[in-house]
Amino acid sequence: MSEAITIRLLGAVTAERRRGAAEEPIDLGPARQQTTLAILAASASHPVPMDRLVVGIWGQDAPRNAEQSVYTYIAGLRRLFEPDRPRRAPSLLLAGSSAGYVLCLEPRQVDALLFAEWLEEARDAQRGGDDRQAAHRLEQALALWRGTALSGLAGPFAEKERARLEQLKLSALEQRAESLLRLGSHEEVAEELRDLTRHHPLRERARELLMTALFHSGRRAEALEVYEEGRILLAQELGLSPGEGLRRCQEMVLSADAAAPDERPVVPHQLPRPLAEFVGRSRELVRLKERLAPWDGGPPGPLVIVTGPPGVGKSALAARAAHAARERFPDGQLYVNCRGATPDVPALTPLDVLGRFLRALGVPPQTVPADLDEAAAMWRSRLHDRRVLALLDDAADLAQIRPLLAAPFGNALLVTSRESMSWGEDSFQLELGRMSHAESATVLAKLAGAGRITADERETARLVRLCDGLPLALRIAGARLAGRPDWSVAALATRLSDERSRLHELAAGDLAVRSSLTASHTALERGSRPVDRRAARALSLLGLLHVPEMTAEAAGALLGVSTPEAEQALERLVDAHLLDRAGSGRYQLHDLVRLFAAELRPDDSREPLIRVLSYYAASTRLASHVADPHRSHRARPVDAVPHAVGGPAEAMAWLSDEEAVLTAAAGQALGSADDTIAGLGANLAFGLVWHQERHYHMEQMHALNTLALRVCERLGDEPGAHLALTHISNALRMTSRTDEALVHLQAALALARRLGDRFGEMSALGNLASANNSGLRYEDALPWAERQLVLARSIGARVGVRYALTAMGTAHRGSGRPEKAREALLEALADAVEVGDQLHEAQIRVGLGETCIDLAEPAEAVPHLLKARELYAPGGNRIGILRCLIGLSQAYRMLGELDQALSHVTDAVVAGAGLGYAHWERRLAEEQAAVHEARGAAVIREV
Repeated sequence: MSEAITIRLLGAVTAERRRGAAEEPIDLGPARQQTTLAILAASASHPVPMDRLVVGIWGQDAPRNAEQSVYTYIAGLRRLFEPDRPRRAPSLLLAGSSAGYVLCLEPRQVDALLFAEWLEEARDAQRGGDDRQAAHRLEQALALWRGTALSGLAGPFAEKERARLEQLKLSALEQRAESLLRLGSHEEVAEELRDLTRHHPLRERARELLMTALFHSGRRAEALEVYEEGRILLAQELGLSPGEGLRRCQEMVLSADAAAPDERPVVPHQLPRPLAEFVGRSRELVRLKERLAPWDGGPPGPLVIVTGPPGVGKSALAARAAHAARERFPDGQLYVNCRGATPDVPALTPLDVLGRFLRALGVPPQTVPADLDEAAAMWRSRLHDRRVLALLDDAADLAQIRPLLAAPFGNALLVTSRESMSWGEDSFQLELGRMSHAESATVLAKLAGAGRITADERETARLVRLCDGLPLALRIAGARLAGRPDWSVAALATRLSDERSRLHELAAGDLAVRSSLTASHTALERGSRPVDRRAARALSLLGLLHVPEMTAEAAGALLGVSTPEAEQALERLVDAHLLDRAGSGRYQLHDLVRLFAAELRPDDSREPLIRVLSYYAASTRLASHVADPHRSHRARPVDAVPHAVGGPAEAMAWLSDEEAVLTAAAGQALGSADDTIAGLGANLAFGLVWHQERHYHMEQMHALNTLALRVCERLGDEPGAHLALTHISNALRMTSRTDEALVHLQAALALARRLGDRFGEMSALGNLASANNSGLRYEDALPWAERQLVLARSIGARVGVRYALTAMGTAHRGSGRPEKAREALLEALADAVEVGDQLHEAQIRVGLGETCIDLAEPAEAVPHLLKARELYAPGGNRIGILRCLIGLSQAYRMLGELDQALSHVTDAVVAGAGLGYAHWERRLAEEQAAVHEARGAAVIREV
C-alpha cells in the first residue's frame, strides 16, 4: 500500500494516493500535523525520535503536552494514510519503535529526497564529462518544484529545511547553467541567469556564470555591467569586495575588450523576459505601443511613464510593451532596476544608472565619467543617430532619472514608478488602475486552472474582490491555489475574508502584498522632504479610523496639523498611489492598503483618534443645530474646532455628504474599551439623530443608540442613557414597533424623573403620546399629550407646547373628533409660524390638511399640504413629503381633478420607494387604487 503514496515538500506540503491511473489528494489536516509529516518524510525509512519531532515543531519552548500532541498527529496521519487499517492492527506506513517513528517510504516517493538523489546523479554525470545527461537530470529535478518549499508551515524544522532546500535548488540552477554553457547554449542561459541574479543578487557564482554567458554571446559590455552591479551590492550589503571568481571573469572580459578596440558598436538586449501569465491590459498596451512605436512610423515619444499603486503590475506591463515595440529600436534595448522601492536596499543614484547604461553601450568601465554632467553628456553622445529603448523599472522619482531625459529624438525612455511624474509636453504618463473582474478571473484561471475558477462564479467574484483587483494579490492567490489542489476557491476566499489575517494569507514565496506596500511606506518615511515624512505618518494614522473616506480637514484633526498641511500630506500619498481621490476634496484607501495602514498603528495612536472623533462630534453637533435650531440638540459640546457651515442648506448638505463617515466613526468609537473614545462615539450618535429622522434612516439610529445606551450604562452616564433610550424608542416607533417603543419610553420617563430633568420628562411624555399615535392607539395617546402640554407650559418650553398640541390634534383626529383636532393644530401652527419653526410648521400643516380631508373640505386642505411640501423639500424629510403627496392626491381626487391626483400619487410612489414604513406604504397603495378606480369610473361615465 505504501507504494501508492507520494509526499511532496517542494511547495505546499501535499500527499497523494494512487488508485489505478488516478491520484487523489489526501487532506493532511492542521499545520503542525503537516510539519510532523514533513519531518518524517525528510528522513523517510529512517527512525525519527520523539525529541527531534518536538524540537522540530515547537523549538526549545515546547508546551508541556507537546509529546501528547505528537501522538495525536501521528494517530491522525495513520488514519489519513491507512483509512482501511483495522483498529488494533499495526501501521505498515508509519511504524513506531524504541528508536522513534519511521515513515516507511522509498526516497523516490518523497519529492525532496528524489530531488537530492537526482542532483547527486547530475554531479556524477558532470564529473564524468556528460553535460548533456547532467542537464537533463537537473531539468527533471527542478521540475519537481511547485513553489516555496514547505509553503505555509512555521517552526524550527520548517524554517531550517526550507532554507536548506532553497540553497539546493539554487545550486541545481547553477549546475545546470554550467553544463549548458559547456554545451554552447550561451543566449538561453544568459536570460535564465539574469533572472537568478535579480532574485539572488549576492550569489557570486550565479553572477560569474552570467558574465561568462554574456561574454560568449558577444555582450561584453553587459558582462561588465553585471560585474559592476555585483561589486556595488557586495560593498553596500556585506562590506566585501568581489571574490576571486568574479575578478577572473572581469579580467577575462577586459582582456577581450583591449584586444578588440575596433569592434562594431555594442547592441545590448537587456529586456527582462515578459511574464508568461500576463493577462489583459489590452487598452493600456495599445496606448503604450502607440507612443513607443507610432503607427505612422514617426519617432517614438521620448519619455513614457507607467505609474500606479504597489502590486498593480506596472513592471509586467512595461516589459510586455517594451518587447512589443523592440523592433523599432534596432540599436538596443537597455534595462535597469532603479530600486526605488526595494526594501532595505539603497536606490541607484543617477550616476549609477548612467554608468550601467554606458557600459552596456560599449563604454569601457574605466572610461565612464565619475562626474554626473559628463556622464549625461556621454550618454547623449552615445545615443546620437541611434534608436535605443531604455526601460527604467521602479524609479524612485523624477530626480533619479532626470539626467537621462535629454536623449536625442529617436530614442525612448520607458519608466515605471510608484510616484506620479510630470515632465513637459514630450512626456506621456499612463496611470495603471486595478484589473477588471474578467481580467482578474483570467489571471486566477491561468495559474490555478480554468476548471476550478469557473466552477463557482460567485466565490471567484468574492476572491477577486478580496484581492482588490491587484495583479500581485491575484498572482499570489493563484499560486496558493495551484500549490493546494485540495483547496476550493471558496476555501481560499474564506481565509482571505478575515481582515486580521488577509495580508498574511496574501504571501507566496518571494511574493507578498505586505512587503510591496511596506517598501512604499518606508520610502516616504525615509524621504528627505518634510512632506514625505508627514505623508508616511498620515498613512499610519489613517489606518486608525475605519471610515470609507476622509477630507483634508478631518485629516488635519487626525494629524494635529492645519488643513493645508494635511492636504499636502494626502496629496503626497496620492502621488505615491497609496491613497485615491474620491471626489472633490475627499480621499479613500483601497481595501488592502487600508489593512496595511491599520498594521502601522503608532504608539501614540490614542490622542490622534480622540482629536478626529472630537472634530466629527463637534462638527455634527454644529451642523445639526444650524440645519434646524428649533430642535432640541442635547449632544454635549466638544472641545474641538468644528467644520464651518454657512446656513441650513449647507449644514444639511454637509451632514448628507458625511453621513456614511460619521456613522462608521460613531460605530467604531462606541465599540472601544477606552472610556473617552466610547463617550465621543455616544456624543456623535446623539448629534446624528435629527438628520437620521429627516431621511428615515431608522436602522442606523436604532443600531448606534443601542450601542450608545450600553456605553452610557458602562460609564454611569444617566443623562446620556436617557437620550439613548429616547432615540431608540423613536426609531422603534417609526418602524411600527410600538410596544417596544413604549417600554423604552417608560424607562426614559422614569430616568428623567429620578434625575430631576424636567425637560427630559416633558420630552418623554410627548414621545409616549407620539408612540401611541403611531400605533393607532389614539385614546391612549391623548392623556400623555395633555400631561406634556401642562409640563411644557410650566417650564416655558414652547417647542414642547407645539409638540403636545400637534400630538393632541393627531389623537383627536384619529378618535373621530376632527373639529377638536383642527382647534389644537391651529394653535400650534400660530406658535410655529411666530418663532419660525419650519419643521413643526410643516408637520402641523400636514395634520391640518388631513383633518380638512376628514371634514370633506378638500379645497381648504390643498394650500396646507402644498405649503408643507415646500417646507419639507430643503431638508428632504421623506416621510413628510410622502404624506403631503398622498394628502394632495386625496384632496384633488375629492375635487374631481383626477389628472392632478394621478400626478401626485405617482410622485408619491417615487418618494416612498424603498422607505420600508409599513403604515404609509399601505396608505399609498390604498390611495393609488382609489385614484385608478376613480379614473376608470370617469371614463365609463364619458362613454
